[in-house]
Amino acid sequence: MVMTRSTQLKYATLAMLTLTSVVYGTADATPITFSVGGNNTAASIQSTVDAFRGTAGNPLNPNVAGSFPGGRREINWDGVPDARSAPSDLPNNFFNANSPRGAVFSTPGSAVQVSANAGIAAVEFGTINPTYPDLFTTFSPQRLFTAIGSNVVEVNFFVPGSSTPASVSAFGSVFTDVDLANTTKIDYFDPNGNLLTSIFAPVGTTGNESLSFAGVAFNAGEQIARVRITNGNAALGAGVNEAGALDLVVMDDFIYAEPQARISAVPEPTTLILMMTGLVVFGLSRQLR
Repeated sequence: MVMTRSTQLKYATLAMLTLTSVVYGTADATPITFSVGGNNTAASIQSTVDAFRGTAGNPLNPNVAGSFPGGRREINWDGVPDARSAPSDLPNNFFNANSPRGAVFSTPGSAVQVSANAGIAAVEFGTINPTYPDLFTTFSPQRLFTAIGSNVVEVNFFVPGSSTPASVSAFGSVFTDVDLANTTKIDYFDPNGNLLTSIFAPVGTTGNESLSFAGVAFNAGEQIARVRITNGNAALGAGVNEAGALDLVVMDDFIYAEPQARISAVPEPTTLILMMTGLVVFGLSRQLR
């Protein structure tokens, strides 16, 4: 059977649309998730944290500018100078400029803050509210991290010590005092701002001072350019005490794969397929003239 040119055009278009659906089916990112809810001891979540560390990459790289070929970075807050800790705010770029680890923070609130060391000021955000040291505990003593005026923190990644946008393949965080399920979470975004996945931090096994961990890794070339961390359902505050349905949560260690300069953007599969379809239709339509 000899097909007419109009029939060729129809089948070529159908073939390209079929290819589009195939690409749609294979383009979804597949996350590798790690999560655990523990008691008030680091040992209760340690094995999950260590498993995530191994997936994020070994070794733990030094806090210097530039990107290493592999490995990971960590922020445990404990080396932050007293002058940059509560009751003072932490500069958003401290862990890119002062201690290069490629992480820059932002928040819908007014600032971010690291808790004070004992003997300097009240620990575990007792500088904000004297009840908070009874709510929170540390995974790596003795500092914690929070947003001020919001319960949301975002982390954007850069080649450490530079303004070059970067991405990571894994990110996880330790949390303390997660009391409500499906509330504290991490959202993962690619360089185009698309949501890759989300993970909720599990509820701790003790009423107060519990530890939890949540993290996600990708192994198929996905790029995490930004994460958004939602801590509990309310911001810390002088008159904000945990009671009833209120869940106050803060963060300890951040663990993430080595920030690498982002791979140059290429057309997304849907855009590329549409371009190809247009070219095929254009070419065949010219032959029909």
